[in-house]
Amino acid sequence: MTSLELLAPARNADIGIAAIDCGADAVYIAGPQFGARHAAGNDVGEIRRLCAYAHRFGARIFVTVNTILYEGEEEAAYRLMRQVQQAGADALIVQDLALLKLAGGYGGGEPVTLPLHASTQCAIRTPEKAAFYERLGFSRLVLERQLSLEQIRAIRCAVGCELECFVHGALCVCYSGQCYLSEYLSGRSANRGECIQACRSCYDLADGDGRVLVRDKALLSLKDLQLRDRLPELAESGVCSFKIEGRLKNLSYVRNVVREYSLALDALVAAAPEKYCRASYGKVIQGFTPDTSKTFNRGYTKLFIDGSRGRWASMDTPKGMGEEIGKVLRVERTGRDGMRVTLRPRRADLRLRNGDGFSFPSEGGPVGFRGDVCEGMTIRGKYVPGLGAGTPLYRNLSQDFEKQLESTACIRRIPVRLRVTVSGGYAFAVEAESEDGRKISLRQDAGTEAATNPDRMLSMIENQLGKSAGDFVFSVDSVSVSTPDGSVPIVGAAWLNHLRREVADLLSRQPCRTRPMGEGQASPASAPAEITYRENVSNPLSAAVYRESGAVKIGQAYELSHRSGAELMRTKYCIRYEQGMCPKYQGGDASRKLFLLNNGRRLALGFDCARCEMTVAAEPQDGGL
Repeated sequence: MTSLELLAPARNADIGIAAIDCGADAVYIAGPQFGARHAAGNDVGEIRRLCAYAHRFGARIFVTVNTILYEGEEEAAYRLMRQVQQAGADALIVQDLALLKLAGGYGGGEPVTLPLHASTQCAIRTPEKAAFYERLGFSRLVLERQLSLEQIRAIRCAVGCELECFVHGALCVCYSGQCYLSEYLSGRSANRGECIQACRSCYDLADGDGRVLVRDKALLSLKDLQLRDRLPELAESGVCSFKIEGRLKNLSYVRNVVREYSLALDALVAAAPEKYCRASYGKVIQGFTPDTSKTFNRGYTKLFIDGSRGRWASMDTPKGMGEEIGKVLRVERTGRDGMRVTLRPRRADLRLRNGDGFSFPSEGGPVGFRGDVCEGMTIRGKYVPGLGAGTPLYRNLSQDFEKQLESTACIRRIPVRLRVTVSGGYAFAVEAESEDGRKISLRQDAGTEAATNPDRMLSMIENQLGKSAGDFVFSVDSVSVSTPDGSVPIVGAAWLNHLRREVADLLSRQPCRTRPMGEGQASPASAPAEITYRENVSNPLSAAVYRESGAVKIGQAYELSHRSGAELMRTKYCIRYEQGMCPKYQGGDASRKLFLLNNGRRLALGFDCARCEMTVAAEPQDGGL
């Protein structure tokens, strides 16, 4: 039986709790330092609170300690690892190999025994690199996003540890952990959690003769990933954890996406119950109907999952447009600065509400406006230039949907089976077993008066004991009566409710069981002979891991390595293909040089057609940078 895990992001503990309520099996969250999203830190007390809630359902909490470490930060990183372990975390997601050394104990301190997961920042995209990380002792590998099913299968054949794969959310354009564009342009390192998202900025595309081929487009911006319908194939390929991106996303985004993917994972498990199960316990017994088309996105792509190239760019909409709802029929000016927009809807059941948010594409990027008054297919609001007849209109905020998310909260409960026996002397004996295997038995004396309608009383007993209490929802397997005369005592609803709550209390005193995580394999690792800046070695402990693994030469820290035109990023995405200029598939000119221009900076594009990859490199200007 393979446990399948839906792994949700959390900017804070409250969002993490909401994700668990909506069906997440695990949540990843940052502590106060060393998380790859600088704006999403949390104190250890909040992590403790989230862990306590998650463990009620056998769900797990993974703490991200996935920036690189500079020399002198080792003690602080070790201290954080110890603190989150004591707070109840279930694993650490790490990039810097120094943490392997720190986990063994720093300065004579106690070891950190939490499993270590190799972050996507480790850029694991080959069987050889996957085997290297497994041999170092990582229990889970978070795979590079730009992989095909075939490549994932090859990695699965090479390792025995757990594999985690992103299935939804924003995409880095380059191979994860090996983007130096932000640091090059601004001095803010993506590998220190301070990425400026330079891939969402606008650029001109020019050729070697200085001709501008494309002007002011987000040429490095990708659509968002959506693999909801590919979960069965990913599971067959050996992936056990399906990860949603979004540690900077808000509550409604996380709830909506988690619920949609949890339902998809439930359907996968239901189709093959002999093969798969969920990695945590509990059922969502109420809630909203999810719809990720109504959640922030830049359009969706399946990227390279099928091993074929496609149109992956969102260069016109790097900030997201929302759901396309129709085209503008006409725009009328009203008053000094107002307008009335009449819409031709894409579907007949479209309903607009006051306060809905709208957007439309323009040459300078998406333009948004609020619908102050919406009546039928007419929208009134402040005038925005550029909106005219024939313009496609998108809705990026649906008041109806947001209210549904807020008012229809998901409730998660662990199923419990009850067996009730009424014996002589009208004693109730209750045996309970929860979904995760906790068992209790309880005996309570009831009244002494027999019910005149025993069938009706038995029905009432089943109904009252079969409700929810605490974290549990009960189902009554059987009610048997073994009194001398077969009579059923009269018992009140309040007495039965008290009995049910007592059963729930006894169950909650036992910890929820968890399914074991992979242990990894700590056999000696063999590193590449030469370690370049792309391995992000920036402290002595990280360098020591590579040396002990057989590396002959270790390059300098990555921030110092790209000043003379070195590679800033490498990606499966190709601007040349997006523009119809690919020599391999579209008959383009392979000798034509291409550059990205932005604020006086020129970035050289390279094309490794043998690997079907594009590179972006720093181009020295005026004698260097």
